[in-house]
Amino acid sequence: MSKAFTRDTDDELAGMLAIDDHALPAGAKNYVTPAGLEALRVELERLRTMHPPDARGRAELERRAQLVARRIDAAEVVDPRTQPPDRVTFGATVTVRLDDATERTYRIVGIDEADARRGWVSWLSPVARALLNARCGDSVTMRVPGGNKDVEIVAIAYDG
Repeated sequence: MSKAFTRDTDDELAGMLAIDDHALPAGAKNYVTPAGLEALRVELERLRTMHPPDARGRAELERRAQLVARRIDAAEVVDPRTQPPDRVTFGATVTVRLDDATERTYRIVGIDEADARRGWVSWLSPVARALLNARCGDSVTMRVPGGNKDVEIVAIAYDG
């Protein structure tokens, strides 16, 4: 990665969960996995133990702590192990096969758990929306950057 896209800092606020106050549309449920809720709780505790040296840092810390607390209060925990094993729902780890026979794996998680590098997609994302309710053997069209991709669902799994 180019040095231009990295940040050298001793800033205590670096490394926080990337929680966006506007990522959850009004009226949408804040579904989280049990692990996602635990990560939010750990983050809130971490924020509460930090002590930025200046007023600006303290204000940012308080804003982030309030946001995480709101996310925890609004959380609706969905245990992936309780989902129907034959259909893609929240918490599923889904393996798809592309036209060129390559496979990709996605996990459908809460908005605060999403991590593209790991293949974890928010249940509100276009990729997840295409996969939701599909079954093994189904073909679906995923809207991705650069156009649409037709994929076949080849595996569905639910972990804790």
